[in-house]
Amino acid sequence: MKITPVIIVITNSLLYFTEAFVASKKILGKNYKMELSQSALAASQLEQLSKITTLSIDSGDLNVIKNFADTGFITDATTNPLFVSQAGLSGDPVYAKLVDDAVDFALSQNLDELEATVALAIDRLAVNLGASIAKIVPGYISTEVNPKLSFDVDASVSRGRRIIAMYDEMGVPKERVLIKLGATWEGIMAAEILEKEGIQCNLTLIFSFVQAVACAQRGAHLISPFPGRILDWHKTMNSRIEGVSPDKDEGVVVCRNIYNYYKKFGHKTIVMPASWRPSRGAGFELDEICALAGTDRMTIPAPLLQKLQDCEEDLPRKLDPSNISCDFDAEIGNGMMDEKEFRYLLNMDGCGNDKLAEGLRAFIAETKKLEKAITEKVLSNRKE
Repeated sequence: MKITPVIIVITNSLLYFTEAFVASKKILGKNYKMELSQSALAASQLEQLSKITTLSIDSGDLNVIKNFADTGFITDATTNPLFVSQAGLSGDPVYAKLVDDAVDFALSQNLDELEATVALAIDRLAVNLGASIAKIVPGYISTEVNPKLSFDVDASVSRGRRIIAMYDEMGVPKERVLIKLGATWEGIMAAEILEKEGIQCNLTLIFSFVQAVACAQRGAHLISPFPGRILDWHKTMNSRIEGVSPDKDEGVVVCRNIYNYYKKFGHKTIVMPASWRPSRGAGFELDEICALAGTDRMTIPAPLLQKLQDCEEDLPRKLDPSNISCDFDAEIGNGMMDEKEFRYLLNMDGCGNDKLAEGLRAFIAETKKLEKAITEKVLSNRKE
């Protein structure tokens, strides 16, 4: 029996997955439970998609992850500390314990500075969640470096090593861990260093073709492009109200071009799109997912997984390594783009430039909220 590796993404990417968290909690509020027989699943789009793309559920709720994992069609799970902080700080005993353990661990290290103690507690919280999810699904666990370090190569590398060391202390080998970094130039450089040390990385906040190419050329293990957010940018910039055909959806086009480029030039970097929008508007929520059927991996929130589960229409494969279309005759940057070319090409890509900056600002803002909550808890525990 072949066991498919599992990717579990735990990240400080705190804004872009909020919709998934809220939707998951609404489902849980109705005592959501998978009650579908194998016969009922036989013709679903969920099953069809799982045969050509490795599927992940985008949720931080352990019960939701387990329910979908039990179908046999979902092998991966992605989450982020926003889910954990919301659940843990609300008093849920399961998640509160993860937070308490993280704070106690950080305090036990007797660090001189409060800021360093808080940073360690947040990293430990992510590792605690990863270890918990690892008990549900076997495979990769992906934990993100603080996005405030996205322009600091040395600090990102150091933080990545620390996360790996904490997982090792908890019995999780580095072969199962992906270090998640924002796809700035510095983030990509940090990933290159870590990859050479045998630490696999996941580059996120991919909004442009040039980011994806640079990640692959530097040996990143996996990237997470955001087709839905790319579509959002183009709709705003073009003042476009009406929908578009999924094949012409700008987010789909970028992801498709990345996939084809990787396959043509032999890059092993995994393409795992995240963040979804209805190309044609409300009522067509599965448009982008169906248009990218066949890509290496996808991470999808529970409500959209349920829509796939409930639909029995035929789901044709759209991306196939044996049938690629790529306009490039040679690799960008002769196969190894340098910093000057990367920055120039990213600057010339309005969507990539704008959305990367916006994403980092949003992630950092949410990280600061978590830091504030953890700081209060650290100070409270110190007094005790």
